[in-house]
Amino acid sequence: MSILIRPVITEKLSRIQEESGKIAFEVAQKATKPEIKRAVESTYPGVKVAKVNTMIMPSKPKGRFTRSGYQAGRTKTWKKAIITVKEGEIDFFEEI
Repeated sequence: MSILIRPVITEKLSRIQEESGKIAFEVAQKATKPEIKRAVESTYPGVKVAKVNTMIMPSKPKGRFTRSGYQAGRTKTWKKAIITVKEGEIDFFEEI
C-alpha cells in the first residue's frame, strides 16, 4: 500500500500553496511523519521537504433522500498531511 494516496486540492489549499509553498496530501492512516517525508521526496525528485504536519480528519454524518426513504451514513476517517517545501516545486497541473 502506498503512503501517499492523493493530493488534496481545494480553493483554500490552492491559496495556501501559492502564498507559502505548502501542499496537502491524503496519506495512509498508519503513516508516520518521516515515512511521509521520504515518500514525497522519492515521488517528486528535486523536492526537499522542510516540515510535515499531520491531522486526522474525523468522519461526518451524511444522508440523502431516496425512493425507499432516508439513507443515513458517515464519511470515512482519513489522515491529511500538510507538507512544507524547502526547495523545489510540485505542480499537479503541468500535464494538463
